Amino acid sequence: MSGLLALVDDVAAIAKVAAASVDDVIGQAAKAGSKAAGAVIDDAAVSPKYVQGFSAERELPVIWRITKGSLRNKLVFLLPAGLALSNFAPWAIAPLLMLGGAYLCFEGAEKVAHAIGLSEGHADYPEKDKVPEDPAHLEEQKAAGAIKTDFILSAEIMTIALAAIPESSFWMEAATLAMVAVMITVAVYGSVALIVKMDDLGLLMAERGRFAATRAVGRTLVRGMPGFLKLLTVIGTAAMLWVGGSIIIHGLEQMGFAAPYEWIHHIAVAVGHAAPESLMGAVEWTTTAAIDGVFGLLLGLLLIPVGEKIITPIWRKVFHKAAV
Repeated sequence: MSGLLALVDDVAAIAKVAAASVDDVIGQAAKAGSKAAGAVIDDAAVSPKYVQGFSAERELPVIWRITKGSLRNKLVFLLPAGLALSNFAPWAIAPLLMLGGAYLCFEGAEKVAHAIGLSEGHADYPEKDKVPEDPAHLEEQKAAGAIKTDFILSAEIMTIALAAIPESSFWMEAATLAMVAVMITVAVYGSVALIVKMDDLGLLMAERGRFAATRAVGRTLVRGMPGFLKLLTVIGTAAMLWVGGSIIIHGLEQMGFAAPYEWIHHIAVAVGHAAPESLMGAVEWTTTAAIDGVFGLLLGLLLIPVGEKIITPIWRKVFHKAAV
């Protein structure tokens, strides 16, 4: 009997340790995932366009297909690559992170330039108007394109998350990265599914609502979704520039070029001290984020010619050939 009680005690102790480990993994995953806010918001802002042109009943299946591809990108390809970097080439994480930050700056600046008519963005290639006549082929093409785009954003998200994880064991890093991958994928594509179906819900409420208030809410949803999607795009672009600029500035500091970081920090502190004490922290953070975003925009504008004239044509040529 005493042996059985000892066994129960041991099992209980193991369960407590396991529960604590799960809490640690979830906590680290939440903190690491929050660092990737810019890429996550942009992912959510970009993804709804991939279901445009499909019937309402095919929208969710397409999103589910992209979701599975996103999980495969993160768990099958990027997770092992991230763990290999962390354990065998940790020195490469900061440069790769800065490369990803530069990509975020380029993407954000390109959207700004396109909005004000200074750039054609991704709409300048000859194949852009070629739409397959077969709906199944169109679905295959759009899903494949979305998964390729997701790979780039997922690589940035996983690299940011990896850099944000405190030094820990191999298995803790693996579990945390896996949790980040699942949490962010569910958050992004769950949000995309809600956004895509929101106008359908609004139309249903407007047409079949039993009460005038219900019908009014439905009409508001239908009318408001285009504006909401534009707002989400603006927020995603601003977040990309902020996160990308911040990554570059912190990377320069780690590489010994601390002047930009210190300059921004001094300005933020000075602005924060000019605000009421209760708002000091928020004002400092906002000032830092704003300057990081302006830096990201300026860097991105400088990178637009390189990205559009050199990197993007090579990327399209390689993947077009691979798809043929």
